[in-house]
Amino acid sequence: MNNNRHTRERSGWVSENVAGIPLSAIKMMAMLSAKTQGALSLAWGLPSFQTPSYIRKGVAERMESDPEAGMYTLPDGLKELRTLVTNVHSRETGVKVDADENVLITAGNMEGLNTMFHVIIDPEDEIIVTDPGFTSHLNQIKLCGGIPVYWRLNEDEGWRLDTERLPGLITNKTKAIVLVSPSNPTGKIFTREELLVVGQIAKQYNLMVLLDDPYRYFTYENKSKYFNLASEEGLADHIAYFFTFSKSFAMSGWRIGYMILPGHLKKEALKVHDATMICTPRISQIAATVALKGRMKHLGEFEAILAARRELILQRLDRVPHVFDYVKPEGAYYVFPRITTDHKDSLNFSLSLLKDAKVAVTPGSAFGPAGEHHVRMAFCVSEEVINQAFDRIEAYFRR
Repeated sequence: MNNNRHTRERSGWVSENVAGIPLSAIKMMAMLSAKTQGALSLAWGLPSFQTPSYIRKGVAERMESDPEAGMYTLPDGLKELRTLVTNVHSRETGVKVDADENVLITAGNMEGLNTMFHVIIDPEDEIIVTDPGFTSHLNQIKLCGGIPVYWRLNEDEGWRLDTERLPGLITNKTKAIVLVSPSNPTGKIFTREELLVVGQIAKQYNLMVLLDDPYRYFTYENKSKYFNLASEEGLADHIAYFFTFSKSFAMSGWRIGYMILPGHLKKEALKVHDATMICTPRISQIAATVALKGRMKHLGEFEAILAARRELILQRLDRVPHVFDYVKPEGAYYVFPRITTDHKDSLNFSLSLLKDAKVAVTPGSAFGPAGEHHVRMAFCVSEEVINQAFDRIEAYFRR
C-alpha cells in the first residue's frame, strides 16, 4: 500500500478554503499557554468574573419549575427574551423594534456575525473591516468566500477612524462595513461624528453596517463618548446590531447573544441559524432572560474592577518603555502596545515570550496588517496575574 498516496488523498478531504485559514491566534496562544507549565495568559479576552449570582439562582429555579427548560425553542428564540431585548434596545437607543420582525437570539456574537456573513456574502464579495480589527471576523469572512478589505486606523492619532479614506475602499463588490466600538483590540471608542459619517456613506452606497457591540458597558471615564449608531432610526435599513452577554454578564460559556436587523434579513438569517444551531440553547436563553429582568447591579462593579486593572496594566507598561509603547484604551478590556524592543515580528515575539518568560500575549499581526509589531494584552484577568506576568516580562528583558 502506498502510504504517500493515501496521505495525499486524506489531505484532499479538506477544502482549500478551510486549509488556507489559520486558527485564531487568540485561541492558538491560549492553547499553547495551557500546555506550558506555569504559564500566565494575557492572550484571551475571558473575564475572570463568575456569572452573577442572581442569574445562576434564577436559572436553577427555572430548571426546577419549567418542564420545557431542556427543550428546543423556535429558531429565533424565546418570545419572552426577544421582547425583553426590544425593551432594552428601545431604552438605550430610542429606536423601537419588533420582537418578531427584527430580533434573533444567537449563540453569542460569533455565531450572529457568522450567520450574517453567510447571508450577505457571495464568493469574492468584499467586507470592509477596521485595521486593526477583530481577528475572528477576518476568518469568518474568508470562510464564507469573502474578502476582508482593511480600513487602516490612524495610530498616531490614538487609533482614530479615518472616515476620509472610507469611500476609496468601496467597490461594486462591497457588501458591508464591520465596526466594534469600543474596539477589539485597541480599546478605541469611535466618536459620534465619525460613526454618523460611516452611516451616511453606507446609506449612500447601499451597504450594511454590522455593529458588533460586546463592550458597551465598559467605557470607564468615556461614557459620554460612546455612541450607538443603531440609535439613528434613519439608518435602520442599513444596520445589523449584535450584542453578546459574554463580557458584560460574565456569560462567555453560556454562548448567548442577540441580533437586531431589518425584517427581510431576519428571514434569511433564520435559514442559516436553523441550519447551524436549530436554536440557541434554551438554558442559555433562560439565563439571558433572567439577566435582563434583574437590576444588573453587577455592571458597575465589573466596570470599576476593570478600570482598576486597566490602570494597573498601564502602570506596569510604563515600567518597560524599552519593550512596549502604547495608546491608552478608552473602553473594552484590552491594550494594544507597540513592541519597541528588537524583534522579528509579533508572532515570533509572542512565541518567544511564552517559551522563555512563560507569559502569553496575542500577536498583533492576527488583527490585520496594521497590527504587526504590536501585541494584544487582555486586562480582564486578575490583578495577581497581571502583576506576575509583568514581573516576568521585566525580569526577561533585563536579561
